[in-house]
Amino acid sequence: MQLTRFTDLGLRAMMLLAAGEAEGRRVTTRSIASGANASEHHIAKAVSRLADLGMVSARRGRIGGLELTEQGRVASIGGLVRSLEGDREVIECGGERPCPLVPACRLRRALAEAKEAFYAELDRYTVADLTRSPNFTVLLGSPQTIPERNPR
Repeated sequence: MQLTRFTDLGLRAMMLLAAGEAEGRRVTTRSIASGANASEHHIAKAVSRLADLGMVSARRGRIGGLELTEQGRVASIGGLVRSLEGDREVIECGGERPCPLVPACRLRRALAEAKEAFYAELDRYTVADLTRSPNFTVLLGSPQTIPERNPR
């Protein structure tokens, strides 16, 4: 199962928010974009969704910024992924050209069970778990200290 880029950026935003708050830093969409090596526009969309979910609160203005809500601090990673990804099936069996094997297929159920096992494992972790040492120092590093991704 591969997560969407949107979910990836949402999770990174949560981690960078937690790390920044722990250090008493003001966290903005721009600082998250820089730390996540992503566009500010894409981060803004992910942060907006996280705010809609009650995970992040935003203050506008010169002294504004972002912060995790109490719900955001204790949310499970599995819950976040479910909310950001939506509850879609691993494979699409219906649609315009439905699979003719659906009536006798066991693959769909096996994949659904595997997806639930994936989420159950992620439910064991919170944002706080992902930002504990030794990752903490990497998360707080400047963009120059974060290795750049290899372009594909």
